[in-house]
Order: sequence, then C-alpha cells, then structure tokens
Amino acid sequence: MRRTASPPDLTVPTTTGDAVRLVDLRRVYGSPPHEVAALRGVSAVFPAHSFTAIMGPSGSGKSTLLQCSAGLDRPSGGQVFIGGVDLGELGEGQLTELRRDRVGFVFQSFNLVTALSAEQNVALPLRLSGRRPSAAWISEVLGLVGLTDRARHRPAELSGGQQQRVAIARALATRPEVIFADEPTGALDSRAGREVLALLRRLVNERGDTVVMVTHDPFAASHADRVLFLSDGTLVGELASPSAQSVAARLAELEDAHRQEAT
Repeated sequence: MRRTASPPDLTVPTTTGDAVRLVDLRRVYGSPPHEVAALRGVSAVFPAHSFTAIMGPSGSGKSTLLQCSAGLDRPSGGQVFIGGVDLGELGEGQLTELRRDRVGFVFQSFNLVTALSAEQNVALPLRLSGRRPSAAWISEVLGLVGLTDRARHRPAELSGGQQQRVAIARALATRPEVIFADEPTGALDSRAGREVLALLRRLVNERGDTVVMVTHDPFAASHADRVLFLSDGTLVGELASPSAQSVAARLAELEDAHRQEAT
C-alpha cells in the first residue's frame, strides 16, 4: 500500500549539532601515473541550522567536495557523516534512500522535468519514494518559495529565477536535514540571483534549515554565516560573518597564489 505523506509542520527541523561532518576526505580520479587528486584530506563540519558557502579558484575541488558531502560521489578515502550516519558504511540502495529522504540538492541548471508542472516537479521526490504527496504540503512548499500562483505552470512557462525556486521547493519537499546547492545563481541574472539568495537565507533564519552552497560569487557568499576556502583540494581558510568585499579580497589572494604556483 502506498503511504500518504502528511504535510510536515514548519517548525525548526529536529536536527541538532552537526548536520554534516567530513573527516580526512580524499578523492582521487584516474590511476597512476595519470591520477588527479581533487580532495587532499579535507576535514570540516557544517553545523545544523547554518548557511555555509564554499569557495576557491577554478579546479580547487569545490564541486567534488559538495558531491561527496551529499553522497552523490564516493570518496577515495576519509569519512562523510550526515546526521551521525557514516555514508561509507551504506550500500548503494541505502545510500540512495538516504539521499532521497535526508538530503536536498539544488543544481545550477535546475534539472526540472520539462513535461511536469511546478507542483508535479516538487512532488516528484515523494512519489519516487513510494509516498503519495499531500496536496496541502506541496502547496505549502510552493508558498515558501513564493510560487503558489505558478503551481500548474511547466518549466518553459517560468523564468529562470522561478525555475530555480521550484528546484529549491523540490529539495525541501522531503524535509531534508541539509540542502546542498551547487552554484544556484550561476545561470540567473542579478535580480533573480538576489531573490534566490534571499530565499536561502530566509530558510535558515526562519525555518532553521541547513544550507551548504558552492559559489564563485563573493556577493552570493556574503549571504552565508561563514565561507570555507579551498585551494588544490585542501581547506586553506575560513571567514565568519563575510562581506562581499572581505570574500573578494581573500579569493583574490588565493587566485594569485594559485597562479604563482602554476608558473
């Protein structure tokens, strides 16, 4: 029998402590003598109910770190814990179930199903898990992202910013413990990007969600509680209460150092 997903309440999520913990995370692609080390022993904590941005020069390992943290990619070494669960101890089926039920992921390219309406796209993760989505909950989630009046519109009938907000609503549908966002404003104009960033910030402030975002944009990173900086697969710094100016200055230092090492 299919389960009916009753609408969760919108109180602060029950996750406490660390939403995600990384221990000596390593990721190597290829094999000797052509192997490439994307991550070189990264250890970090993403606290529950916080907003963390990850930045670094091109090729520093940002997206690899995000994908390993979310269980989308298996690390070559080290450990990833989500809500205390060691992802390395899970089989593929268990890992798929954890990603589906406890992790939300927002892609730069939206990844919406073009043949489905906004409400159908939001409901899709619940349907894939064998649950019958509550119409009230889907409406509630679309309301959170300001798209109640676009529920029956397909992606082609929505602006880029609206499509990304549908993608965020879809990520929220299963009430995940953490939302990972990979360059969520990269395909948007400045106005739509500001709206998406304000939405992510509001989810943390008002609902107590946990957001981990990769970005190359200092303005986007300034919406986070802190910024972690990567260089050549290594964690090289952290900035609390960031401003766009302080982030840009730190990123410029890293990029200069990266260019000098390459020459």
